[in-house]
Amino acid sequence: QVQLVESGGGLVQAGGSLRLSCAASGRYFNTYTLGWFRQSPGKEREFVAAISSSDSPWYAGSTKGRVTIARDNAKNTVYLHIYSLKPEDTAVYYCAASLGGDLTKATMYTNWGQGTQVTVSS
Repeated sequence: QVQLVESGGGLVQAGGSLRLSCAASGRYFNTYTLGWFRQSPGKEREFVAAISSSDSPWYAGSTKGRVTIARDNAKNTVYLHIYSLKPEDTAVYYCAASLGGDLTKATMYTNWGQGTQVTVSS
């Protein structure tokens, strides 16, 4: 089991960028696939990106080209860089850990952080 804590959210103007971090505690961090999801009011939780234990990334079509996911196993941390932010990127961003399955599905993730708010002003 891993415990996850996100940070790095905030208020940013459209066109700007952010780096979100997710620090993990617990064992076997490097065996998990780590994912980022986001949820805005009234909407379902949406897949953003994931990175496997072997460092292979996946990206959602809606944000592909504007996000980069990376992990640092030495620091037990996964990062999400978001570029060219748009008001529709406003959401709570969650980090999650999975041991397999369809990694675009929130149900495949067993451990979740508390989320970090990202607000993009126009």
